[in-house]
Amino acid sequence: MAGNLTTGRAEDLSANTNGKSADNNSIVVCFGELLIDFVPTVGGVSLAEAPAFKKAPGGAPANVAVGVARLGGSSAFIGKVGDDEFGHMLADILRQNNVDISGMRFDHSARTALAFVTLRADGEREFLFFRHPSADMRLHESELDINLIKQAKIFHYGSISLIEEPCKSAHLAAMNIAKRSGSILSYDPNLRLPLWPSSEAARTGIMSIWDQADLIKVSEDEIKFLTGGDDPYDDNVVMKKLYHPNLKLLVVTEGSEGCRYYTKAFKGRVPGIKVKPVDTTGAGDAFVSGLLSSLASDLKLFEDEERLREALNFANACGALTVTERGAIPAMPMKKAVIDALTKFAAS
Repeated sequence: MAGNLTTGRAEDLSANTNGKSADNNSIVVCFGELLIDFVPTVGGVSLAEAPAFKKAPGGAPANVAVGVARLGGSSAFIGKVGDDEFGHMLADILRQNNVDISGMRFDHSARTALAFVTLRADGEREFLFFRHPSADMRLHESELDINLIKQAKIFHYGSISLIEEPCKSAHLAAMNIAKRSGSILSYDPNLRLPLWPSSEAARTGIMSIWDQADLIKVSEDEIKFLTGGDDPYDDNVVMKKLYHPNLKLLVVTEGSEGCRYYTKAFKGRVPGIKVKPVDTTGAGDAFVSGLLSSLASDLKLFEDEERLREALNFANACGALTVTERGAIPAMPMKKAVIDALTKFAAS
């Protein structure tokens, strides 16, 4: 099975999807970037101060795909990596985690993207990206696995794939196919300012597809950025500037404090689960995985506040467990670990 992955030909992956058959009724298809994160071997240092780095698979949409699969759901990833050692390693990791990789493509001329990520002593994350251009930016619309997209019960994406052509056109085409096929569109802007030409380009690009999403997850910092500095804790700011008529659910994540939720009918807050953080990389993606895995098995979640709160509590636990380990994909929790953590938290 692994032999096919060394060829680098996209068509070889079509028969080599994952370790289990996907349930097409509830498959979560994630679109976007897949890359290598280099994380310092010690915490609380800048990139320049780091004595050494450990490589870990990353990229928000791929993190979510693995997260959903680890929680027992069906997921697929659509994106492009380089026809290089790192690209094939990433394909192997997704497949080993039961993610359908039939929509993955390999680029023969561009390398797999690299990102150096650290959590400094002041709590701020620092990023250094190597994408000049990287393979993920070179996915063409003609390379999309249209049948896979049409099967998506939930189609999840970020904004990094909107930065450069040809990936931007591929992203917009994939969204349109998913929407026409009845998929729920899930959007996590995942702001990475250094990757955009300017702050204004980032704001415009992120908001350009805002009103098409059914579900949006956004952080406090992203609210501040997208609204031009408004108070991210002000419900009026959120509802007036970020909520749109087609939106079924807007979730604002607050790290260890939990999250807030907004629907047409109700809004509220679900407190977080306190843990000792080691590395916050991937926490938001784990949260999204938890929410989407619940939504995939209960599409009426948006309409029932009690069930939604349970799903958000589960998502909070997914995020909390992820920060107790280094790296993103390696730290994504299994369903049993999440349930055990919730039981322990409820008893404390």
